[in-house]
Amino acid sequence: MQIQINTGHNIEVHEKLAAQIRDQVESTLSRIGDHITRVEVHLSDESGHKKSQNDKRCMMEARLEGRQPVAVTNLAATLDEAVEGAADKLVRLIESTLGRLHDQKNHRTNPNAPGSNPTEQS
Repeated sequence: MQIQINTGHNIEVHEKLAAQIRDQVESTLSRIGDHITRVEVHLSDESGHKKSQNDKRCMMEARLEGRQPVAVTNLAATLDEAVEGAADKLVRLIESTLGRLHDQKNHRTNPNAPGSNPTEQS
């Protein structure tokens, strides 16, 4: 899984912070990493140089094998919190997407499976 970090003009990411962000993303996405080819992390400060609560924005876009990219956004007080929140949201979104794809595939290949007929009584 390739991880690319992009920043807004008022965010400076030194190599130590970039490595920390990569580690966080890799750790959070590790159990679904086989399905992801690339993750783009976009960091920005929504209020510029002014102090404001929840003004750090992290947008993550994941490229899934053979699928359209999916993206999430998270606002938080710090970059660490913004990255962590976005990574958590991304995991839930990808797991949900992959689960739906798996269910659709099973439904098409086995239309008589339990639960595939809405009029079927249990």
